Amino acid sequence: MAVKALQLIQNWLDNFRLRLAYTDALPQLALLGLVSGLAAAGVIVVFRLALDAPLNWILPHGQDDFESLPSVWHAGLPVIGGIVLAIFFHFLPARYRSLGVTHVLDRLNAHQGHMSSRNMWAQFVGGLICLASGQSVGREGPAVHMGAASASIIGRWSRLPNNSMRTLVACGVAAAIAASFNTPMAGVVFAMEVVLLEYTITGFLPVILASVSGAMLSQIFFGQEVAFKVPPLAMNSLWELPYIVFGGLVVALFASLFIQIIVRMVPLQKHPVAPRLLAAGCITGVAAYFVPQIMGIGYDTVNQVMNTQLGMQLLVVIVLTKLFITGIVFGLGIPGGSIGPTLFMGAMLGSLLGITANVLMPDYASDPAFYVLLGMVGMMAAVLNAPLAALLALLELSASHTIIFPGMLMVVTACFASRQIIPNTGLFQEILKAQGKSGRQGVAGQILSRAGIESVLERNFIVCGRRKYYDELRKLLEQQPAWLLVDELEGKKFLVRPADVAKYLEEAPIEELSLEREVDLLKIPAKRLELAPIHSRANLYEALSQLKQTGADALYVSRTGAPLLSSVYGIVTRHAITSYYQL
Repeated sequence: MAVKALQLIQNWLDNFRLRLAYTDALPQLALLGLVSGLAAAGVIVVFRLALDAPLNWILPHGQDDFESLPSVWHAGLPVIGGIVLAIFFHFLPARYRSLGVTHVLDRLNAHQGHMSSRNMWAQFVGGLICLASGQSVGREGPAVHMGAASASIIGRWSRLPNNSMRTLVACGVAAAIAASFNTPMAGVVFAMEVVLLEYTITGFLPVILASVSGAMLSQIFFGQEVAFKVPPLAMNSLWELPYIVFGGLVVALFASLFIQIIVRMVPLQKHPVAPRLLAAGCITGVAAYFVPQIMGIGYDTVNQVMNTQLGMQLLVVIVLTKLFITGIVFGLGIPGGSIGPTLFMGAMLGSLLGITANVLMPDYASDPAFYVLLGMVGMMAAVLNAPLAALLALLELSASHTIIFPGMLMVVTACFASRQIIPNTGLFQEILKAQGKSGRQGVAGQILSRAGIESVLERNFIVCGRRKYYDELRKLLEQQPAWLLVDELEGKKFLVRPADVAKYLEEAPIEELSLEREVDLLKIPAKRLELAPIHSRANLYEALSQLKQTGADALYVSRTGAPLLSSVYGIVTRHAITSYYQL
């Protein structure tokens, strides 16, 4: 009975995997979205709970209140954190040191979304050390990595086809963002806009389910409050619109500078990891001694500027210090996030713009908190090249539809101007370029990556030996196969077109078709395609890459453990792949 039940489960899993190879496997992808969303959010919840323990001990007045510590700890805590990080990563094998959002993008584009659990746990520990020691980074980068890796591990354990791994990774990212900010809509669009770089219905719905499940699990443990306390906001006058355009230009300037600082520092990541991380901790410690507001994720400072509790001079010092220190340490490879600092800097810039507006046009200017929120989303959009995600974050953080109109103007201005000041494609893509990696597959690659190879396999073929008698070939052709697969028993395999074999049998001289002579299928005049192997989980993009690398004309998929001559259960030709793309 137990054996029969296991066999039924195995058959169901096989059918489930086969269905996922097709681009319209929406029910299966939706189920995976729900499961991966819960798994990713579960890891993020554990990460936040693990972070709460040391922060509650170090900061009894509040988890972000590093400013309340004695000055010696403003300098000492980041240095201690840098020492611990240096020791930890020094003894960690180099292949497990690749972390963060750029690691997710690299694994998605170059490795079909397959991610290692060891990199994930390195990110978990490294992120905890960073945030507990007050480094000038955010928690969203580690969250994205851990969320994506959690979903990817589920796919690897389940041996799912690689075309579904892309959606799984996006589900993990969306759930991580939703669990971190309590902004499920922004999580969905961030995953599609920054990670997948595409929008499809079969991709959207699973990601939405994952984001909702992530936000739900986060709210169970941490409540329904969003990351920032935003008062009711609205724009006072249309006369503010030109000033908002000016604000977008200011934000674009700072966003471009921030990206360039990081990109210029990235080549230093080729140097040994221990000195780099120690230097990052020391740089942060020296700066934090004078400007402690840059320590940690800084959400307490953001809430202060929402209530206009900081003066202009202090705001200028904070935003410039945060800009340079975060850019330097993030470029050095510290295992933290850049999204939180981006929002922090945008809030400081927005507060400066709001205070200035109220001085210049007191009768028309909106509350400074209005500009704080505009600065946050403008900076996020310009740095990450994610205008839609920024707008949805604005909507969810403010809970006000009236702010969307000026927010759109800010986002468009900031994104457009930042591309004109220094042409770029967003922070993460620029980092990948600086690392010598490709961050995009192109349109053809994206289309081919959505389909698994099993969705286009040709199964109407007959496996045969190289030499066959006339009567044997006639019997094979009577079965009307699409191809004859010639297996030489030496590893090489070829496809022969049956029509060419039939033509040869009809037109060849009698003496060549003697019943006592064998026909050599590799010597007769016929179209032959050389075959190369590929695994059954591959997508069509991998299949096309395999054809280019091997120089073969077609690919075959084998079952492991099957008899030699019957191991091949599917073939795919170059024509079948290109025809799929053209459709």
